[in-house]
Amino acid sequence: MIRLDAQAPDFAAAFETLVNARREADEDVSRDVAAIIARVRTEGDAAVADLTRRFDGHDLDWKIDLADCRAAYEALDADLRTALDLAADRIRTYHAKQKPENSDTVDSAGVRVGARWTAVDAAGVYVPGGRAAYPSSVLMNAIPAKVAGVERLVMVTPTPKGEINPLVLAAAHIAGVDEVWRVGGAQAVAALAFGTATIGKVDVVTGPGNAWVAEAKRQLYGVVGIDMVAGPSEILVVADGKNDPQWIAADLLSQAEHDPTSQSILITDDAAFADAVAAAVDSQIAELATGATARTSWDANGAILLVADLMAAAPLIDALAPEHLELAVEDPEPLFAAVRHAGSIFLGRHTPEAVGDYVGGPNHVLPTGRRARFSSGLSVLDFMKRTSFLCCSPDAIRAIGPAAVALARAEGLPAHARSVEERLK
Repeated sequence: MIRLDAQAPDFAAAFETLVNARREADEDVSRDVAAIIARVRTEGDAAVADLTRRFDGHDLDWKIDLADCRAAYEALDADLRTALDLAADRIRTYHAKQKPENSDTVDSAGVRVGARWTAVDAAGVYVPGGRAAYPSSVLMNAIPAKVAGVERLVMVTPTPKGEINPLVLAAAHIAGVDEVWRVGGAQAVAALAFGTATIGKVDVVTGPGNAWVAEAKRQLYGVVGIDMVAGPSEILVVADGKNDPQWIAADLLSQAEHDPTSQSILITDDAAFADAVAAAVDSQIAELATGATARTSWDANGAILLVADLMAAAPLIDALAPEHLELAVEDPEPLFAAVRHAGSIFLGRHTPEAVGDYVGGPNHVLPTGRRARFSSGLSVLDFMKRTSFLCCSPDAIRAIGPAAVALARAEGLPAHARSVEERLK
């Protein structure tokens, strides 16, 4: 963990190093992923089965019956079932408000113009099955797709040694997933993109995964739509000295426990509070079952930044463009208004990022690695596309057509010009 003081003469250089530090896996997976994609494209099912045997250690039993998903849901402990249902209801309600409205108007020239929104025909959701299984990710990816109106929703998930977490199946049932396949890794993304004799192709692939999954999505973008290429998790907490250091330490560790490459950063205006949080982090790590992962993450990528005034944190936040931003201050509104770049923002002392991971409502699939500067979290719009339309009456084409002719001739495209001119005669 590094500590930086904004008043120090070398702060600008040290902060720039922090901003530009890369935490993605060191392995160059691009070539391996390209080879996997090529195999799946040419060999189809045979390649998927062979790669599953190789990487997941079992002969592929392709499909999980939806009745098994229902049974997993019904077998849940009542409290856990209630928690998943609450999460699903809140996620569904929030995302329903994102659905865009069609437009259809006639402008001053008499031209009918507008746009129509429709869902993609089929979408694929990738659910990790390696380091941990996350039913919350099933809900966050699948529910927006169903809210958008996707008719065929396909879930793929690796099942190491053939085993699958029943919570993932229960979440698939709640979310209304239509197909569940025991396939993971880059080969699963390729199967969704190209289709095989067994797995039908989709139009959009979303969901988190390891470096191979992220690279496969990157390479296959254009064959299918994707949500984003996500990297390691990150959290930035802005907190004043009136917070309980134990609370803030827990918030920082909520991301550090994800992965050794995750990043947790604290910005504060109170040096004594910074010391107390650092001590609390060390104390809590010793108590965590995920302590080894959190320790590596905190030591390698954690940071505490001391500023003279918390409003001065705004440009630092924008430079970091964090996936998760907590504003744990008495009045978060001024800083909230000043920040431009963050994946999701959590306002006030009683809004930990972890509540957003599960039951808040907004999506927890968010841009990482400073990508919040130009991209947004997963939404209903990722499963929809907009089709514009135009209708000219004879009077309308006479009103705007001459300008189109002039521009077409200026661009050296006479056929363009003629297609309008013929209608002006």
